[in-house]
Amino acid sequence: MSDTTEKNDFPWGPATGVGSLPGGDAREAAKTVTGSFEDFPFLAELPARGPGADMTGRTIGMLVDLYAHVEPSGWRISDRPGRDTRRARSWLGEDLDALEEFTQGYEGALKVQAVGPWTLAAALELRGGGAALGDAGACRDLVGSLAEGLQQHLAGVRRRVPGARVVLQLDEPSLTAVLSGRVRTASGYRTYRAVDRQVVEGALRDVAAVHDGPVVVHSCAPDVPFALLRRTGVAGISFDFGLLTERDEEAIGEAVEGGTKLFAGVVPSTDGPLSDPGGSVMGVRTLWRRLGLNPGTLAESVVITPTCGLAGASPAHARAALAHCVRAAKSLADNPE
Repeated sequence: MSDTTEKNDFPWGPATGVGSLPGGDAREAAKTVTGSFEDFPFLAELPARGPGADMTGRTIGMLVDLYAHVEPSGWRISDRPGRDTRRARSWLGEDLDALEEFTQGYEGALKVQAVGPWTLAAALELRGGGAALGDAGACRDLVGSLAEGLQQHLAGVRRRVPGARVVLQLDEPSLTAVLSGRVRTASGYRTYRAVDRQVVEGALRDVAAVHDGPVVVHSCAPDVPFALLRRTGVAGISFDFGLLTERDEEAIGEAVEGGTKLFAGVVPSTDGPLSDPGGSVMGVRTLWRRLGLNPGTLAESVVITPTCGLAGASPAHARAALAHCVRAAKSLADNPE
C-alpha cells in the first residue's frame, strides 16, 4: 500500500464517480464514465440488473472459497457456488469487457470498487442465520477470502488496462454502525455488539495491503471515523460532504496535513437541480478557510465526487452529475479562494 510520498506523486484526477449508475447496459455505462472522466474513470456498478450486480453481490462474486446465494433476507453463505454467484461473476466480466473496450491505451488513474470487510460482514448471513458480524471466526474467514479475491480481481484489471494506475475503493457505509454497535439483527429487536476498534483497523489494513497502489475507503454515512481510517494507512477517504459536522473538522485538517486525499461528495446523487459549479464547492472552500489551510493546496488535496452512488438517479441526472463534478473541480482549481 502507498506511503505519503506515493500519495503525493500519484496522478489523481480532479473528479470521479462513487460507483453505481442507473440502467443495465455495461457498454453504455463504460462509455459514459470514460467520456465524463478523462483523468479518473471508474468501473461502474449497475445494480438495476438484479442481485449479483449490486455492490454486495459483486463483491461476494469475488470471494475465494466462500460462496453465497440470495435469500428473501439477503445474501447467505452457501456450501458451493450457485446460480447467484455465477451471475455476479458473469456481470463483473461483462463490465470489465466494456471498460477494457473504452480504455484502450489509457494511462491515468482508474478506480475499482469493492465492499469492505465490515460492511460485508454486516450484510452476509451465516448458514444458520444471523450476520457474519456476530461471529469473530466468520469475520476472520471473510477478511482472508476477500483479500485473496481482491488480489485476483486487481490483477485482472491490470491485465485488461495495463497502462492504468489502479485505485482500490473499499465501500464501508456500515463502518460507523459496526464501531458503535448499531447494526441491527434480522429481527430488528437487538443489535450486534460493537467490534473493537483495533480489530476493525487490523482487518481494513489486511484487506488494503493486497493492493500495491492507493486504497480509498468510502462511506456516505454520518460520523466517518477519519482518524481510524488514517491509521490504517489508506491514501484517501471518500464521504458525503453535506454530512460533516464541526466534530469532524479537526480530523479533516489533520488528514489534509498528513497527505490523505479527500474525496468530497458535493454533487447531489438523486434527481434535482444542480447549483452552479462554484456553488457546489463553496462549502469546501469555506472549510479550508476555517481550518486555516493554504487555499493553494485545495486542488491537490481534494477529488470531487457525487454525494453517493447514482443508482437511484435517472440516466439524465446521472450523466449531468458526473459532468458537473468535473466542472466543480475545475472551479475549485481555478478559484481556490
